[in-house]
Amino acid sequence: MKFKIGSGYDVHRLANDRRLIIGGVNIPFDKGLQGHSDADVLTHAICDAILGAAGLGDIGRHFPDSDPTYRNISSLILLKHCANMLEDQGYSIGNIDCTILAQSPKLEPYKKEMEHKIAAAIEISPESVNVKATTTEGLGFEGKGEGIAAHAIVLITKISSSNRNVAASSE
Repeated sequence: MKFKIGSGYDVHRLANDRRLIIGGVNIPFDKGLQGHSDADVLTHAICDAILGAAGLGDIGRHFPDSDPTYRNISSLILLKHCANMLEDQGYSIGNIDCTILAQSPKLEPYKKEMEHKIAAAIEISPESVNVKATTTEGLGFEGKGEGIAAHAIVLITKISSSNRNVAASSE
């Protein structure tokens, strides 16, 4: 089997009058993330990791903020498109490991739901998705409550031609 690894990083500024969506989960908080789509920083980092692993550029190339099609769109839809592009290249996702950097809110109660939503969007097992969260001990823009960042790493594997033929014949 052929393996590839991709990494992704994203950051969004916190803003008033926005919902806080991270990993597809609506998190109760007094601010949300500013952006063209739903500004889901975690899902955007995962999209970039998937696209990077497959050599397909980045999220801005495929879903530009200048295109009104993506205005307020759920980033889980963008993630599904990235997974489909990956499959079209003959790859599948092995696992995803990611970290959210935010001073607040506390994200521990939402991590399992994030893992399940991400996994459901790209049709993999929730056990293949690991979400971590950390503070920055008050340092940097995350620590000052100005924004939230996320890092993601994705392992992809080449789908063997026999597995692709079996999948195609079962459709």
